Amino acid sequence: MPNTLETTVDISAAPERVWAVVSDLKRMPEFSPNTVRMVPLGTLGPGTWTVNLNRDGRRYYPTTSRIVRFEPNRTFAFRMNENATVWSFTLEPTESGTRLTERRDVPNGVRKPIRLLIDKFLGGEQQFESNLVHGMNETLGKIKTAAERS
Repeated sequence: MPNTLETTVDISAAPERVWAVVSDLKRMPEFSPNTVRMVPLGTLGPGTWTVNLNRDGRRYYPTTSRIVRFEPNRTFAFRMNENATVWSFTLEPTESGTRLTERRDVPNGVRKPIRLLIDKFLGGEQQFESNLVHGMNETLGKIKTAAERS
């Protein structure tokens, strides 16, 4: 059974500055080692679709998603259409800036065909999730650097 995955980083920048970085989905390949391209189809907001190209090591795979939560300077989340996982970024103001949390939820489990693909081509669920957590930590570190620099 897939696990909820979550990573957090404290950033020395105001939530508005962090939001400007994290909500620019076209920049996601700059931050995420698993994202090659993320293209929103229209203005960002609830219901906006994205077309994505992802990778796991040398393996590439396309996905699509739909934004399911969008509250500027606070949170946004998108649901992956292929496996129904929900990825979110949540910003919390702190005394020194912003706490940013990236999370992957699996509210209804992963459908059997996707689980078979993960097992056959992506090293199995445990390895796949380990790679995702590593990527999430790398993503948050790069977002931190970009937000503190701007």
